[in-house]
Amino acid sequence: MKLIIQIPCFNEEHTLPQVLAELPKEIEWINVIETQIIDDWSTDNTVQVAKNLWVDHIVSYIWNKWLWYAFKTGIENALKHWADIVVNTDWDNQYPGRYIADLVKPIIARKADIVIWNRQTAKIKHFSPLKKVLQFIGSSLVRFLSDTKVTDSVSWFRAYSRESLLRLNIVSRFSYVLDTIIQAGKKWFVIVDVVMETNPPTRNSRLFKNIWQHIKKSTADMIRIYAMYEPLKIFLVLASPFFIIGSIWIIRFMYYYANGFWAWMIQSLVLSWISMTISISLISMWIIWDLILKSRMIQDDIIYNLKIAKYGATDYELQRGVDR
Repeated sequence: MKLIIQIPCFNEEHTLPQVLAELPKEIEWINVIETQIIDDWSTDNTVQVAKNLWVDHIVSYIWNKWLWYAFKTGIENALKHWADIVVNTDWDNQYPGRYIADLVKPIIARKADIVIWNRQTAKIKHFSPLKKVLQFIGSSLVRFLSDTKVTDSVSWFRAYSRESLLRLNIVSRFSYVLDTIIQAGKKWFVIVDVVMETNPPTRNSRLFKNIWQHIKKSTADMIRIYAMYEPLKIFLVLASPFFIIGSIWIIRFMYYYANGFWAWMIQSLVLSWISMTISISLISMWIIWDLILKSRMIQDDIIYNLKIAKYGATDYELQRGVDR
């Protein structure tokens, strides 16, 4: 069994040696452990430091493409090099590499498809009270949308099985972490939390300017991805108020018609027509979106089989008779 530990990097020449030093050299049931950095157009000596430290795989860009793309291309490169498990860790040593053995253990035991590090955000000292509350609300919302029990939804320290990586298709252009959880939940993957401590941060995040920008972009991502898999619920919520209001105006129209209040009758008729038109339009949009969802499900299967042809089958697929 082969493990590739992936580290996205952007100007990390000072922190990368410490991160690599903490990575495990041996793990039970793992035959090969390799490292991989995704260099997101670093302008310092990150790549040279990685080469000097004998990093096995280096993927570099000629311009900055952000974290979501780094994760996407990283897993593609890991699959190409026959990784059975991919661990994605942070570049600033926030996540202790010595715990990777615990992170991959549920996948090795075939008890999980994805394992996520639970940072216990309520206990992190450098988190402000506001940030702790927002983390709790955000993770609760992700659990609701994804039908999973993930405790720390924005933790980047994760282990993925080969099968899960073949099935997941990154569509978010801000952060992949919410995208993959919601997709995994809708595709019936088993997600497990591992509760452990974190290291103190070495610098502020470069992904967003402030917490409100993060909330704005994350919320937009969650709604977009959820709508891809649950269009009925989205459009039902949107259409229901207009349908109820339209029904009330229809009842009022019938009442005024029966009692001869012609002026109020016309007003009620117009308002009911507007409300019902909006409601019917939203329901029509749901039907179209639902057909797109069915098409997407077929496309996911096609992409999955193309990935198997390109990167090779998983043990699961081999058991089903797919020739590697």
